[in-house]
Amino acid sequence: MKRIIFVLLTILICHYGAVGQAERRDLTIGKSIVLHSHILNEDRKINIYLPNNYVENDTLTYPVVYVLDGGMDEDFFHIVGIVRFDTQPWIARFPNSIVVGIEGNTRRRDFTFAVPNIDFLEKEGFQKASFPAFGGSQKYITFLKDELLPYIGKHYKTKAERTVIGESLAGLFSAELLLKQPDLFDNYIIISPSLWWGQQELLKNSEKLLDANLRKKVRVYLGVPNKEEDLKMYQDAEAFYNILRKHKKTAIIFDYMAEELHSTVIHQAVYNAFRQLYSKTAYSK
Repeated sequence: MKRIIFVLLTILICHYGAVGQAERRDLTIGKSIVLHSHILNEDRKINIYLPNNYVENDTLTYPVVYVLDGGMDEDFFHIVGIVRFDTQPWIARFPNSIVVGIEGNTRRRDFTFAVPNIDFLEKEGFQKASFPAFGGSQKYITFLKDELLPYIGKHYKTKAERTVIGESLAGLFSAELLLKQPDLFDNYIIISPSLWWGQQELLKNSEKLLDANLRKKVRVYLGVPNKEEDLKMYQDAEAFYNILRKHKKTAIIFDYMAEELHSTVIHQAVYNAFRQLYSKTAYSK
C-alpha cells in the first residue's frame, strides 16, 4: 500500500511540475553587424531588421528604410515597431521593408557640415566643449554612398527605393543629403532639423543647392514640434518648407505637431510620415 501511495505521489509531483514549466526563448527583432569603414577609419555598428516573410532564396525584394540615429538605445527599436505595425496585412499602409539603423555614437561630428569656427554655439545655447568634434558630414555622406548602401545592396534583397529618417542634428544631415546628394534616397523624413548650425548656412543656400543637384522626383516629409518651445527652429523649418515646395521635383508635406516637443516628436512624426507619404490602399492587395 505504501508503495502504491509513493508511486501516485511521484506521478502527481511530476505532472504538476511539468505543468509549471515553460519553454523560454530570447526575443529578437533583427541582427547587429560591425562594418569597418575605411572612409571614417573606424568600425560602425549597424542594426538590421528583416520583414517576417523575408526568405533568402526567393525572388522578392524590399525597400530599405535607413535610420540615422539607429542604435538600440536610440531610435531603431521603436521605428521598427512602427514599420511592423504598418506592414501587417490587415493594415497594409506601408510596404514590407528592411530597416537599417546606423548607431549614432559620433553624431555631432557626423551630422554637421564644416564651419570655420563654432563661435555661434553659445548663441544657440550650447557650450563649445559639447562639440569636441564637428564638421564631418561630407565624409559621412561618402561613407553612406560608397560603403554602407552598397554593402546592404550586396548582402540583402533590396529594391531601389530608399528612405532616410533623421531628427534634430540627424534632421540637419538629412536636409543636407536632400540638397547635396538627393539621388541617394527617394523619401526624406526630416524631423525638427537643426538648421541653426553654421548660422543657417544650409538654409540660406537651399534654393541654389536644389537647383544645382535635384534631378529626380523626391518625396519629403518635414515634421516640427511645438513652436513655443523653440520659435527659431520652427521658423527655420517653415522657411525650408517654403523653399522646397516651390521646386517642381519635390512633393513636400509640412506637419506641425503642437502637442509634441523636440524630445518627443520623432515617434509621432515617423508614424505620421508613413501615413501621409503612402496611401493606405497602395499596399492593401
